[in-house]
Amino acid sequence: MSVKVRGEAQLIAELEKRLGKSAMNRISDDALKKGANVFVKELQRQFSSWKKTGASHDEITASDIIVVKGVRTIKIHWRGPDNRYRIIHLNEWGTVKNPNPSGKGAVARAMRNAQAEYRKVIKEAVRRGI
Repeated sequence: MSVKVRGEAQLIAELEKRLGKSAMNRISDDALKKGANVFVKELQRQFSSWKKTGASHDEITASDIIVVKGVRTIKIHWRGPDNRYRIIHLNEWGTVKNPNPSGKGAVARAMRNAQAEYRKVIKEAVRRGI
């Protein structure tokens, strides 16, 4: 079943008019941070099932809020002393020599598993903020 939402731009404009742009940014920032935490926890759960040294699990990090093409965003990345960001794509997609590593598809599974909880947390944070 698909749903078409109309008037989203008008709703956002009306909320910004009533609450102010800075209040809307604060509300959306709070919702983004809570949603990012939900995804990071699920991603760590997916990575913990096959970890050896735990470096990929431990280096999962959420960035601060950044603006990308006018949209407030939080990026999830791997940052730490073991530089696991270099090999995450190998775990996710496999290689020619090892096409099916034990962690294959962990990021995609985490996105799929966290989707409902992410939406719930975002909705609740926005509801509380308004």
